[in-house]
Amino acid sequence: MPIRLLSSEVASQIAAGEVIERPASVVKELLENSLDAGAKTISISVEEAGKKLIEIADDGFGIPSAELELAASRHATSKLVRSDDLFSISTLGFRGEALASIGSVSRMTIASRVKDEKEGARLSVEGGKHKKPTKVGVPIGTTVRVEDLFFNVPARLKFLKTDTTERRAIDSLVTRYALAYPDKRFKLSEGKNVALQTAGDGDRRAILAALYGVDVAKQMLEMTAEEDGLRLSGFISPTSLTRSNRKEITFFINGRWVHEVALSTALLQAYHTLLMVGRYPLTALFLEIDPQEVDVNVHPAKAEVRFRNQDKVFSFVQRSVRKALLAYSPVPNVAPSLWGTTRTVPSSSVGLDWAIGHDEPVSSDQLSSDQLSVSGTQNAVRSNEEQSSFQRIPLLRLIGQIGATYLVAEGPDGLYLIDQHAAHERVLFEKLMAQHEMKKIPSQSLLTPAVVTLPPQSTQLLITQLPVLKHFGFDMEEFGPNTFQVRAMPSLFVGSDPSSALRALVEDFEEDESPMKDEVEKKLAARVCKRMAVRGGMSLSEAEQRALLTDLEACDSPRTCPHGRPTMIHLSVDLLERQFGRRGAR
Repeated sequence: MPIRLLSSEVASQIAAGEVIERPASVVKELLENSLDAGAKTISISVEEAGKKLIEIADDGFGIPSAELELAASRHATSKLVRSDDLFSISTLGFRGEALASIGSVSRMTIASRVKDEKEGARLSVEGGKHKKPTKVGVPIGTTVRVEDLFFNVPARLKFLKTDTTERRAIDSLVTRYALAYPDKRFKLSEGKNVALQTAGDGDRRAILAALYGVDVAKQMLEMTAEEDGLRLSGFISPTSLTRSNRKEITFFINGRWVHEVALSTALLQAYHTLLMVGRYPLTALFLEIDPQEVDVNVHPAKAEVRFRNQDKVFSFVQRSVRKALLAYSPVPNVAPSLWGTTRTVPSSSVGLDWAIGHDEPVSSDQLSSDQLSVSGTQNAVRSNEEQSSFQRIPLLRLIGQIGATYLVAEGPDGLYLIDQHAAHERVLFEKLMAQHEMKKIPSQSLLTPAVVTLPPQSTQLLITQLPVLKHFGFDMEEFGPNTFQVRAMPSLFVGSDPSSALRALVEDFEEDESPMKDEVEKKLAARVCKRMAVRGGMSLSEAEQRALLTDLEACDSPRTCPHGRPTMIHLSVDLLERQFGRRGAR
């Protein structure tokens, strides 16, 4: 096949594919242009998840009429002059590709006016083809309207995810920039609904409250650290406030949102030994560094960076976050008098968070009987006298609890170590799914409805799952922007925090574009049960330990929790004899 030059149209679409991957990419590029233009107010309007319309209006410096057509041309920028400028970039945009890339795969209209002109100009671009600019009366600033994204590249359109997923990507992007620029007024509208609106008064904690709710915002720890030309500021979560994935870890470098593995690793190292395995913090951290010390020109979407001295930055972030964590919440010490005791350590003696689905500590006697008592024919935890008078011998004989986390039991074939949290997850899950299959999930009305605020990207997901949640016994409704009111919840979880259950439903939902209904229901049930199950680190009475063992024995799949983690470790008698030298190795 002969070698030939690509047409300008094909070359433009290929180049656009590196920059514009999805509707959120358009929002990012236009949003950064507005910030570079010194805008104080930025309004974003989206329809059909950005596929039909994306419009961003700002009150920035604007574009002179004579330069409007040039601004939409490839490699046209006001932010670079010489190649050396690439190594000291202080603006968000610099390549001069955004407007040209967007215009090549959509129907784009740009209207702008600068302060020194009495009237502005409007330029239309369709599939990369420019029309002649026209004079028009517009306010100072720039408005970019992007319609029918990917209309001329239908293959790219087919690869977009569902509207819910694409909206979540846009919501996540705008909320992060709202946190990074609290002195700017942001407004995000999706159709007729306002998903986000900030005051622009510089108060980051107020924005956190709007995104995650007042309770979460109050818990976030504010930090600032400076050292040798580096400055780190923002918010980190205490060890009691975590998520099951890394999605809420946010880093900005010199005002630019980045996905930098080294920074995330440094952050997690700072939390090392302070969090349970599989739990991650919420953070919004802003690193300021000399532009000459960081290269942002390594990724088409400018999402990755390279540091001149990565070890220095890594160490600074790790030490700064760790120091802030220990300053707010010193590591608890266990009194030496508790060492070696054969009795269960009371939860109040250690000062850790034993909460079950709560943000505040609760003791074992605060648990509802529906949570820990549990066998199919025995729905209440029996007293010691009742247990002794009950003649049935269980499969596992309870020995005790160690570390306030594991149960030790003897079986006919050896020793069993049971993870109480994973075991309780399995028990609750099978109870809830059994009720689901019988289409009889009892619901309990709350005396005081719980009001929960979620991030905009989570709101869209929850709305789509409201019918499923209603079937599972959750009675809830929208109660304002990104806010829901919980009126009732499954009786199985009465006594637990409904807001914790609600957040558990959305914090780690997989982006499965075409899930089967049964799969969605099982995922939701497993997620709620994980949050409501007894936590590791909580002391259980002997009756509660026995009830948990009895219920686990009655489960159909007692060896794993609903997420696949093992509930128990088995040490056979044969293995024990060999370990103690009673039997030779085979």
